[in-house]
Amino acid sequence: MKQIILLLFIASLSACRSSKSSTQSPEPLTENLPSGIHFPAAGDTARSLMELPQTQDGGFVLAPGFYETEFKTYCLQPGTPDPRPGDAYLQGPVTGKRKEIVESVLLNSRNRTEIPQRHIQLLLWSVVSGSDFDKLNYAVRADAMKLLTPAQVFQLKGGVGGLLKDISRNSGLVHGDLQKLFDLGSASYETYENIAVLREPSMVTRKGVQYDQWYKQQAPYYIRYFPASYQKVKIQLFVPDGILDSNNKYQGDYLVFDPTGQQAIPAYTNAQRLGIGAPVKDILRVIIQVNKKPTVPVKKPRNPKPVSNPKTDPAT
Repeated sequence: MKQIILLLFIASLSACRSSKSSTQSPEPLTENLPSGIHFPAAGDTARSLMELPQTQDGGFVLAPGFYETEFKTYCLQPGTPDPRPGDAYLQGPVTGKRKEIVESVLLNSRNRTEIPQRHIQLLLWSVVSGSDFDKLNYAVRADAMKLLTPAQVFQLKGGVGGLLKDISRNSGLVHGDLQKLFDLGSASYETYENIAVLREPSMVTRKGVQYDQWYKQQAPYYIRYFPASYQKVKIQLFVPDGILDSNNKYQGDYLVFDPTGQQAIPAYTNAQRLGIGAPVKDILRVIIQVNKKPTVPVKKPRNPKPVSNPKTDPAT
């Protein structure tokens, strides 16, 4: 009987759900590529980013060349279409309420590769929809404790003046649908996925944006994104020759690229916003300590003992 009620509930949600995104796509960077730089051609073979050393925080220490690696990604905007081939994407920061918790989940997932990707996605859907943390199944809650601090878990349980309830009351239609699913305790991942990820083509709001466009970062290197689905994205990165000095540094510091904790944002489509997690393939890393100066404790002087003066000391 419970399964029949759940199926009827899903059918009613599918009938009334809106496919329009409530968040507008950002203005993508538009720029002419600089002359004199030979960007990779279509047939060029990229090296893996995983061949590069990494910082103690998980960023990649860059060297000149053309690189690519696939990363696990997560739906952060339920109720929007799955990315399709040809959708243009660029990098942006995580936004929205409870973004600090979302960032923590993404960043900490990098070092907890034993956690199933589906568990992390269910946790993120619970977070962004304002659902009750205690409604997650036991396995997902147990993994969440590995990714979040006790204070963050307390917040997800409705602490800090009922913040969870405030978010829940102001959620959109799709977020409310996810909340009801969590309340019903559905054990099927596909049930949540059917609500959060629309199986329909994304809508292009402006034509002419190239899906393979390079985007310059603050330091003079370039990246681009190729999502395979809401669960995986290929990131390509290009560092031109002559940018780094003989020690592979830029203006005295290592050039570090860290996509984890960011999101891949669609340019002029209503497709999914994708939180970026760990690389798909985990290998042994070479760690470089970068910009981490040890903190030297300051010793406080002890209170000196009073010096006895035989002329003034009545005890002498």
